[in-house]
Amino acid sequence: MAGRSQPPYRPRPNFSSSSSSSSRSFHPPRNFQSYPTKNGNSSTTNTPTIQNNTNIKNTSSRNLDKSINEDNTGDIQNLPSLVGTCPFMCPVEEREKRERLRDLAVFERLYGNPRESSPSLAVKKFCRTISAKTLQDSDVRPLSVLEDTLNYLCNLLDTTEHPFEVVHDFIFDRMRSIRQDLSMQNISCSRVVSMYERMVKFHIISQHKLRRCSGSNISSLSYLNMEQLTKALTTLFNLYEANRTSESILKNEADFFSFYVLLHLDSKTQGTGETLSLWFRCVPSYIMKSTEMIFARKILRYFRLGFYMKFIHTTDCEASYLQYCIIEPSINEVRALAISCVNYGGYKPQPFPLAALSKLLVMKEWDVESFCNDSGLQTSVDEEGNSCLPTKQTTLIHPKGGLHKYYPLESERFERLSVEL
Repeated sequence: MAGRSQPPYRPRPNFSSSSSSSSRSFHPPRNFQSYPTKNGNSSTTNTPTIQNNTNIKNTSSRNLDKSINEDNTGDIQNLPSLVGTCPFMCPVEEREKRERLRDLAVFERLYGNPRESSPSLAVKKFCRTISAKTLQDSDVRPLSVLEDTLNYLCNLLDTTEHPFEVVHDFIFDRMRSIRQDLSMQNISCSRVVSMYERMVKFHIISQHKLRRCSGSNISSLSYLNMEQLTKALTTLFNLYEANRTSESILKNEADFFSFYVLLHLDSKTQGTGETLSLWFRCVPSYIMKSTEMIFARKILRYFRLGFYMKFIHTTDCEASYLQYCIIEPSINEVRALAISCVNYGGYKPQPFPLAALSKLLVMKEWDVESFCNDSGLQTSVDEEGNSCLPTKQTTLIHPKGGLHKYYPLESERFERLSVEL
């Protein structure tokens, strides 16, 4: 940053954002641009570009006449810097218009009235297309109001009055609007870093909770949530770079770098393994040596090599709650591998006790039986009344797309961590 001593140059990953699923693949940087610092000056530090190579201050007037679509306003976009003046969570004009149109979410209705809201309930919606010609400072919320809005939204996350998918849909849209307002004002200070960390956490927890929801639209909600998780994480990494003052790890930086690694455990993303290897080379060594990244790399190695016992028990003993939320879909795959090994490697005249399998897989015994049945295997009861898994069964199956029911790790530690989060 301007006026500060800079650490020696290290290659950084180019966290370029995309709306496609390939946006998870980050590459080493090729082009750099100056980045605004906290005091408004520009830094000549080699910082990766976030959206494109156009300097924000040099945006031509013809670009300002173009509509701003969803993709180029996700986090940083080509507008002259604004200073928002809206003192409410939702601009008055928007609130009044939505009242007339009965376009109020259930959380915004005053006494349940779909045509009436209030400044303490209405929250600005995400706008897919914004015209730069009509954009006013009064339509944009300043940082302090955005922080208060984010606090309000996060407090809604644990509400039980409505199904989680309804809660998620509302918070999801309004958080995108927060990111949009931050982008239009080109704010990148440490307070924004904290806000993005909270928004990434929201998407991780939402993904965890959506897996337990049922409904025809859950799959699409989950897909969109993962897409926005990737975009928010992308911007967060760039904000870390913009706020770095020395060759040291920022407070929560290693945690969020580990999240990116763990997002690549899913079998659907294993094809990006080579890209992830290249990405590792661009991560600073002091982050790679952190406890969080060492854990993430261990879990990645155990998963890729099929070390199911080490994978399950390392997760059980060492993962943070947010790390566990990301790892959870892969636990079913690892358990399926363990069941397969027990079935094919066991001694046929001697069935494998479900109690022992329960400890191996860190599951409740009745969940183990259900898991085996879902995998096409039959269980039995021995002469002493103990449930067992007969081995050498030929009916073992691996359902297309994997098992869709999630069996949590039977861990008191994660129950405690979820309450403390």
